[in-house]
Amino acid sequence: MSKEKIFIAENNPFTAREIVSMLEQTGYVVAGQAERGEMVIQMVEELRPDLVLMEMQLRGQINGLESARKIHDDFDIPVLFISTQADTLTMQTAMLARAYGVLFTPFDARELKFHITMTLYKHRMERKLRESEERYALAVRAANDGIWDWNLETNEIYYSPRWKEILGHKDDEIAPNPIEWFQRIHPDDQAQVQAELVAHIKGVTSQFQQEYRIQHANGSYIWVLTRGLAVRNAKGAAYRMAGSQSDITARKLAEERLAHDAVHDALTGLPNRLLFLDRLQNRIERTKRNPNDLFAVMFLDLDRFKVVNDSLGHVVGDELLITTANRLKHSLRPEDTVSRLGGDEFAILLDSVRDVADARHVADRIKGKLMTTTLLGNVERSTTASVGIVISNPRYTSAGELLRDADAAMYRAKALGGNQHQVFDDTMHISAVDLIRLEGELKRAVERKEWLIHYQPVISLTTGKPVGVEALIRWQHPQKGVLLPTEFIQVAEDTALIMPIGEYILRAACRQTKIWRESRNPHLWVSVNISPRQFQDKGLVDKVAQILSETDLPGSSLRLEITESLAMRDVNHTMKLITELKTLGVEIVLDDFGTGYSSLSYLKQFPFRALKIDRSFIRDIQPGQNTQSLVTAILAMGRSLHLEIIAEGVETDEQLAFLRSLSCDSVQGFLLSHPLIPDDLNGLLG
Repeated sequence: MSKEKIFIAENNPFTAREIVSMLEQTGYVVAGQAERGEMVIQMVEELRPDLVLMEMQLRGQINGLESARKIHDDFDIPVLFISTQADTLTMQTAMLARAYGVLFTPFDARELKFHITMTLYKHRMERKLRESEERYALAVRAANDGIWDWNLETNEIYYSPRWKEILGHKDDEIAPNPIEWFQRIHPDDQAQVQAELVAHIKGVTSQFQQEYRIQHANGSYIWVLTRGLAVRNAKGAAYRMAGSQSDITARKLAEERLAHDAVHDALTGLPNRLLFLDRLQNRIERTKRNPNDLFAVMFLDLDRFKVVNDSLGHVVGDELLITTANRLKHSLRPEDTVSRLGGDEFAILLDSVRDVADARHVADRIKGKLMTTTLLGNVERSTTASVGIVISNPRYTSAGELLRDADAAMYRAKALGGNQHQVFDDTMHISAVDLIRLEGELKRAVERKEWLIHYQPVISLTTGKPVGVEALIRWQHPQKGVLLPTEFIQVAEDTALIMPIGEYILRAACRQTKIWRESRNPHLWVSVNISPRQFQDKGLVDKVAQILSETDLPGSSLRLEITESLAMRDVNHTMKLITELKTLGVEIVLDDFGTGYSSLSYLKQFPFRALKIDRSFIRDIQPGQNTQSLVTAILAMGRSLHLEIIAEGVETDEQLAFLRSLSCDSVQGFLLSHPLIPDDLNGLLG
């Protein structure tokens, strides 16, 4: 494992922690951290790390660029910049600051290790080169560089044995003639080398220095750095010129690799988003000269890829992505471009199409390629994908617009069940705009607390009276009126707005239940649904405890509902969370039972208080139907584990009678009561 010491100069504490974790994971030693330029310089001088990872926009009186330049010049320690901006200006700025490169966020531990390895290698090589140049004046023959000495008056040139060795030749294989040098230079580099030589001989430049390719004895080309100085007579005319030649192939290959990695995906080797957008923009410019020259953009997303990662692991998921990348490449022509944008998303540029039928044909070919059985670990899987297609149109002026609309078409394909392609139309754009507008309105609703809490009573089949209520949120939209959760909850979950919304519901429900217990029913409990984001929140237990304390509600009066899939996502986390909540007296209810795992073995693991039979089973209850058997089996399963059974979605007398015949504990549904505001529910509870 590596033991190099790395210093972190980063403004963002979260990013700094992530970098520390990656460094420790890959075997590096974190020498220290700072977030202000002047402190960075002071600590680097004291600690003398092997490398500094530095945010370009560093705070302090001395910014990141000045800090990097000073660290390089004063301490000879390499600096690798971190930046969120992957553009030409960023690269040029990094060069001016004498940094060794730029690592663009986001990145993973593997990318970080690669960039650090290459930076340390490049720094070591440059340091060796400087040391070699210093020794050159004292011991020419001991230097690693090849030496040449050119008599401009006789046109004879001396090549040292090392000069010839660099090119793979023995000492007697190259004659003392300049042609031996110039004829080996790569044809594409000859004009530039000769122009620089002439400029120096004429006195236009102070020295000759050029990097170029030269032919090796084995027929390949290597990269060399040649330096030289002319000796002049009293009139300033050059009569002699001498210099050195260094093999810089390794450095050049490393630089080429770094340049390649900057615009290619590390996992699949495909062009990344940056390079794809650049090629797409160039294609748009070409079409402006000939509007009839059509092309197409495809946005592809693998169906149910998360299931592979969650069930088989990320290593297997990576294997699937690599296989997908190879199959996509083999589905396209050489002039087309396939790119991995990130995760399981790919983009394709079809460089030339006659019409939309061509793009559809390619989509069908891709579908066939992907569905070929793939062995993932020990599991065989046929991969499917949702594909969005956009055909070029004069109204598109930027690559981002095309990719956006292809993405919208892909989401339409996924919403229709996946494993298909959809061609973009304007209604998709309208839907995307509506979604963005909804997100904005939802943020304002959180700020203004535009929420209504309705409560649906849970009726005991033994007494016929309410034993509890379920809290259900509604959005009092300023223009659209009262909106049901189905119209906004998923957006709230996707944008993390569910966190403040969920906390609002929980606090309001506890406060109202406290009022009812004091005025109507001293044993009443309230049930509140917990979303996936809330369930993963490490502070959930503390928030529940705080709200119970604020509202003076006993923990035994609160029930939290989670779904089967949520409970099974991380069994250890679920067990830990339920145990901690039970210390508060709070009970956990398994919601929508029957739609997920529905396994007796997993039910035994968790100390649930109750399970709810999903409304889909209750809705389909008909005399003699299989659904009756399923409900009977669920009740028997719950009884064997001493769980309370609640049936939701009861809407007919037949359903109620059947559940009563099975001695189901409690029911809720429109037959008994719709969700109501507190004032309308008072009579039923009293």
